[in-house]
Amino acid sequence: MKLVGLRKNIFLRLLQTHQSRTTLRAQIGGCSAMIILAVATLATDYSVAKAEDPDITSRRAAERHDFTNDEIREGFFKVAFRAELQVGKPADRVRKFNGRVRIFMDSRQALPERRAEIAAIVADIGRRIDHLDLAITTDRTEANFTVSLVADREMAAIIRARYGTQDARRIEKSLNPQCLSGIGKDRRFRIRRAEVILPVDAGDFTFYDCAYEEILQGLGVINDDRSVPWTMFNDDVQMGFFDVYDQYLLNVLYDPRIRPGMTRDEVAKVMPEVLPAVRGFVASTNSSDHAEGRDSLGPTATRAAAQSPPGAQAN
Repeated sequence: MKLVGLRKNIFLRLLQTHQSRTTLRAQIGGCSAMIILAVATLATDYSVAKAEDPDITSRRAAERHDFTNDEIREGFFKVAFRAELQVGKPADRVRKFNGRVRIFMDSRQALPERRAEIAAIVADIGRRIDHLDLAITTDRTEANFTVSLVADREMAAIIRARYGTQDARRIEKSLNPQCLSGIGKDRRFRIRRAEVILPVDAGDFTFYDCAYEEILQGLGVINDDRSVPWTMFNDDVQMGFFDVYDQYLLNVLYDPRIRPGMTRDEVAKVMPEVLPAVRGFVASTNSSDHAEGRDSLGPTATRAAAQSPPGAQAN
């Protein structure tokens, strides 16, 4: 368990919770819809490029880029299956979206304004995961993924409103969450809805760390594991950007040969076919970044996102 600035993960069948810098995730089980909550703040001026946080820059400079097939396989099996804590019958199966993913930004007029930053993060994630149709939408009815941007002081009230008094007390007692995400799947383990809640005013590094981790976990890598030192899905690791190792894991998940509901044995059988394609895509994406002088999400990505629709109307 970690204090402020660190994270803790819990996943429940009825309520999946994750604390990233104290982050929380919730899953409604059975034939249910998915809920992912994340608190995020977006920049008000969509035309302004923002300098990268120094803590992110230092982590990017120290990032490891070369991983063996065994290291990628190990990480995938540890974060794409299971959950740190699960109530009810365990479901040790692949969970993922099997169609397009449309993210609606629910801004509650919290400051600082971070919608442009979320738009840039979503664009960055989308271009780094092959076979994933991911985009921002301004139409709430079209969305199957919601990112709620709130002030840190509003977290407790929002959790109570989302989950009810009883579950909210359990969440707050266990996690004292600062950000939250959850997924809802159907009986075939297809994610049908995801929701993320992000605090906009907890500092730039915390915001980016929460936003990347929670949005990515809403795509299906829902477990945290301290034994994998290279992934952001680890209570002891903070990134603030979409690192190369996690690009491998998400590209394995969204390869068409990896289907919702697959067991570990089924995934293991196709992994030798999947890994070469994943390696090629990740290498190509990151090579083009270096050629353009761009590393993951930086000013270039922010400027590009500034041309995107502003997302949700403030509530």
